[in-house]
Amino acid sequence: MTTVLTSSQAIALDTLLTQVDTKGLSWEIVNPQGLPMPMISGIGALGDATQEEIGFLANPKFFSLLASTQAGAVILPQRAIDLLSTPHAFIIIHCEDPYLLYARITQWFDQFRLNTIQRVIDAHAVVHDSAKIGKNVAIAPLAVIGANVEIGDNVIIGAGAVIGERVKIGHNSHIYANVTLYHDIEIGERCIIHSGTVIGADGFGFAPDSTQEQGAWCKIAQLGRVLIGNDVEIGACTTVDRGALNDTIIANGVKLDNQIMIGHNCKIGEHTAMAACVGVAGSSTVGKRCTIAGAGMLSGHVTLGDDVHISGASGVISDISKPGRYTGMWPIAEHSEWQKNAAALSNLYELRRRVQSLEKTLAKLSEQDA
Repeated sequence: MTTVLTSSQAIALDTLLTQVDTKGLSWEIVNPQGLPMPMISGIGALGDATQEEIGFLANPKFFSLLASTQAGAVILPQRAIDLLSTPHAFIIIHCEDPYLLYARITQWFDQFRLNTIQRVIDAHAVVHDSAKIGKNVAIAPLAVIGANVEIGDNVIIGAGAVIGERVKIGHNSHIYANVTLYHDIEIGERCIIHSGTVIGADGFGFAPDSTQEQGAWCKIAQLGRVLIGNDVEIGACTTVDRGALNDTIIANGVKLDNQIMIGHNCKIGEHTAMAACVGVAGSSTVGKRCTIAGAGMLSGHVTLGDDVHISGASGVISDISKPGRYTGMWPIAEHSEWQKNAAALSNLYELRRRVQSLEKTLAKLSEQDA
């Protein structure tokens, strides 16, 4: 169950749906049994939703739950409605994309929660005199806002967040507690950055320096920025390094999960999504609408074209330009078997060389026989 509103705050189903952003979606309330319009306080899974919650069916394998669900209303596509037996104890919200409508409804409830946050600058926050703060901004205790920062309207800055010098944050963005934005970072509008994330730390740049001693390194100062577009969400404890000279760029609509590493000078294209523990080494470029599943890795200076999809735990060490799904992982096996297979794999090149030599010998023999 995901009850957001108290019973006194519950809202009639038909009223709620008129307030939800349903742009691009077609929906209608279907109530052939004349059931009373329920008061809605949240959203619930079909198996445990209550009369005050909306359920949804996006996966046909859960169809059987409709017979026992206690949800006050359920979002269904027409193919499910056609199979539904009557009577049923819930009102139908007919929509051919139930998962998307569910997502839009969750946004309404989350915005309700955000609207309860008091939009003030807490007395225990530290805000530099030169910072420009927009209208209706909330800055929580112990947040630090540096010199010449620009914060747009309706921005929320969580407790303990550190916003470095000359950072720009667009309207309606939400910076959660303990986020660190280094100097000269630009965040677009309607962005969400979750706790523990660090944007703009130095990239991993060092030059060999034998003038000190053998094996020593000289730090390359990272002078670029991080530019983040609109409608970007970045999960908890993710790091995005600033550019060495050029900027690191996260384009509009990108979604980054928790614990992701984006190296310096990387460019991530519009609407690309990455799951947890992905690592993208420096100076790599990822195109538009790409997906990289959990623990996928990109080597440095690699380019992925648009609409490339990388399976979980796959490693990419060269450019991929053709759209499609790519997988490169070693199947899991019992350890002793894995060791044998790995040993055989390491000898494949030598085996290939020997086969090629044998093929040449056989070809010569065939010519002699002819």
